[in-house]
Amino acid sequence: MQQEKTKQKGLMTEGVIWKELLLFSVPLLLGNLFQQLYNAVDSVVVGNYIGAQALAAVGSSAPVINLLVSFFMGLSVGAGVIISRYFGARNMESLQDSIHTSLALTMTAGIFMTLFGIIFSPTILRWIGTPSDVMSSSVLYLRIYFGGILSVMLYNMGSGILRAVGDSKNPLYFLIVSSITNILLDLLFVIVFDMGIAGVGWATLIAQTISAVLTLLLLIKTKQEYKVTLKKIRFHKDKLIEIIRLGLPSGIQNGVVSFSNVIVQSNINAFGSLAMAGCGAYTKIDGFAILPVMSYSMALTTFTGQNMGAKKYDRVKQGARSGIIMSLLTTIAISALLLIFGEQVLSIFSDNPKVISYGLYMMHVLAPFYIFLAISHAFNGIIRGAGITTIPMIVMITCWCGMRMTWILASVPIFHDIGVVFMGWPLTWAASALWLFLYYKKGNWMKRSMY
Repeated sequence: MQQEKTKQKGLMTEGVIWKELLLFSVPLLLGNLFQQLYNAVDSVVVGNYIGAQALAAVGSSAPVINLLVSFFMGLSVGAGVIISRYFGARNMESLQDSIHTSLALTMTAGIFMTLFGIIFSPTILRWIGTPSDVMSSSVLYLRIYFGGILSVMLYNMGSGILRAVGDSKNPLYFLIVSSITNILLDLLFVIVFDMGIAGVGWATLIAQTISAVLTLLLLIKTKQEYKVTLKKIRFHKDKLIEIIRLGLPSGIQNGVVSFSNVIVQSNINAFGSLAMAGCGAYTKIDGFAILPVMSYSMALTTFTGQNMGAKKYDRVKQGARSGIIMSLLTTIAISALLLIFGEQVLSIFSDNPKVISYGLYMMHVLAPFYIFLAISHAFNGIIRGAGITTIPMIVMITCWCGMRMTWILASVPIFHDIGVVFMGWPLTWAASALWLFLYYKKGNWMKRSMY
């Protein structure tokens, strides 16, 4: 009886649809919120207590970090799918093999990325056109960050394992502890010890390590079937192949889109360190602004998958409508607030008028068009939930990478206005929204998923 109750927990095939989507989205939103808090606090402390050049250094490092980490995060999606499947099937041997293979992959990739990042940070930053006046600070910050990249990857894989077996609360608790630690250490290292940008880097590294250790300790100490035993961490060839097969499409998409953002950052860098600082500050705000969109998309993926499995096809379409409406209403409200209070929000990061003006320029170009981003992510989540993964990957790579790069490379040399760089985002959001909408209405995704 107890097993049946546990089995039904979290199902979204019954009940009021909008409530089910909202209740599922809120924990995801909170988790994403604290994830964003890491870099935002760094930027606030750097901008106010170190200066605009240091803020530019932190901003220039973000796309490089995202490029390398996002590819691995795509692979971790494959691990989560496999672990949840074996857990649901009560296949404990395969569950154990999958968990320990996932951790072996994480540790191997983490060690490689640590060495790669520390050695090649100057080369990467020169390649994306980081100005000379912020180069040394950017290299220092990026190298310290890469010193803790293994912790980032271990936390994300560990929390993915916990979510796959139905535990979404503990990863959130660990992230809250890590975020609070990050804030306190930022203030201690920068204001009290006057460590400059190195203090911000070390605060982030320590906080990330704490979240990774807490997650691993829980997995090691648990008495549940997903218990981790250190001496069992090794590769199981069949499970490694499964993880790569399921996770590679998401990894490719994440990597390619992140690569396009590196190219965008290199074009922003060409306008100088103040532009980098202003755009870096707004990028942090942008990260918070799109959190509800991302959370609704993830909720729609789960909702669609569960109801397709239950053969409740009408409920899938009702959920799609409800989710899209909720996402759009939330996005419109956020965009309006940003446009009204944008200057005040940006002043949290810096008191330099030029930095704020660049951030406002970026905000005024992007914020009115977040509705297209909401539509893109909503349809992306629905179609992925139905088991169709190639179409969203093709759309996102074509629009968010191919079209965006074509636009920037063709238009920036002609107009040489940073606003032209900014327009690369809304134009490609609109293109992907239209493409995915047409596929949702005209494609055979529903029929393909029924068989």
